[in-house]
Amino acid sequence: MKRLVYGLSIVSCLAWSGATVRGFCGFYVAKADTKIFNEASQVVLVRDGDRTVMTMVNDYKGDVKDFAVVIPVPTFLQKEQIHVGDKAIVDHVDAYSAPRLVEYFDSNPCQRYRFEEMRLPAASAGNAKMAQDAQAARSLGVTIEAKYTVGEYDILILSAEQSNGLETWLRTNGYRIPVGASAVLGSYIRQNMRFFVARVNISEQTKLGFNYLRPLQVAYESPKFMLPIRLGTVNASGPQELFIYALTRKGRVETTNYRTVKLPSDMELPEYLKNPKEFTSFYKAMFAHQVDQQDRSVLFTEYAWDMRWCDPCAADPLSPQELRQLGVFWQNTGTDYRQVAAPDVFITRLHVRYDRAHFPEDLVFQETADRANFQGRYVLRHAYTGSDSCPAMPQYRASVKERHTVEISRLASLTGWSLEDIRKKAGVDPDDPAAPWWKGLWKQ
Repeated sequence: MKRLVYGLSIVSCLAWSGATVRGFCGFYVAKADTKIFNEASQVVLVRDGDRTVMTMVNDYKGDVKDFAVVIPVPTFLQKEQIHVGDKAIVDHVDAYSAPRLVEYFDSNPCQRYRFEEMRLPAASAGNAKMAQDAQAARSLGVTIEAKYTVGEYDILILSAEQSNGLETWLRTNGYRIPVGASAVLGSYIRQNMRFFVARVNISEQTKLGFNYLRPLQVAYESPKFMLPIRLGTVNASGPQELFIYALTRKGRVETTNYRTVKLPSDMELPEYLKNPKEFTSFYKAMFAHQVDQQDRSVLFTEYAWDMRWCDPCAADPLSPQELRQLGVFWQNTGTDYRQVAAPDVFITRLHVRYDRAHFPEDLVFQETADRANFQGRYVLRHAYTGSDSCPAMPQYRASVKERHTVEISRLASLTGWSLEDIRKKAGVDPDDPAAPWWKGLWKQ
């Protein structure tokens, strides 16, 4: 009976609510999904108008035969309104929207200097068609830097000045790219990156297992858009973690009776956080520190994005099939939705650590028209380590030292950790934030 009551108290608190696109390789490193918490409850809310489809992950520990669940809903439910879902899809939503660690590598600061010094006038084109193609590309701000044939693949190396021009060039030349690609391409163009383009089609299928309790789903219609978290705090032993993934048509979801704030994001941090354990430790400490700074009474937005794409991608966007299984009912059911692009779906990922003292009311939500993209994103930037020498190198080395100092201070501010402990883990001496004083002492 004790285990039965435990199951009831945990699950019932979650029960009432009033085209694959990948980022370019080399950026995503790790994600802070719900698995890093010992006990984390998850709810997916699909909402449009007064219609809601809710998926609840049953966070239950113990013998499955002792499990029971109470699901308060604001309306009568017929048998056809209740369904058993697939936890793998919720895991996919979690992975797609999780705060992420990404890394970038500084280019050789001497490269541009040497390129300008050694640049030669372009040779006359031996092929009129190649010259015509290059001219057309240049008119769109695109440069074809190399063209190869490798096995069965035709490969181009491109650079571009603007995302719209690159997107136009790709479409004109028969490359299929997803809606919204311009915004993705633009982020890489601003980093002066190149583009490896090939005519290739990659598909993946995930094999799912069912050695756990599958999520329960309910579909209903009500003006109430809420979650009754008070029920789950009655006999809770401490604060609880709750992750809410709201899928809507218009835009971001926020609470009306509590503050909703964005998680600190887009910050460069020390490189040692690339270790998965260190990143997990960072995220948990950072979140706890932010909760305390906000008086333990806010919900944090960890992700808000159009689900047809991502940048960088911690996981693929959900397929139309998966969205349909979660209850995205505004898909065109008159067509084979397995073959069409994902419908217009905007995801908001909310994370709250709540208890009875700081959250005396149930959560009440509203959908806004805000479609601005946001993600919990933390950056590792690796310094160039080559031995090249040029007039630009001394200034670059000095900027790296300054950058390391800022990264260490920023990490201490986000987490509450001591500067001394961070310096030790980063291998940075306080008198020289870039490296120990003896490093390179006798290097010519």
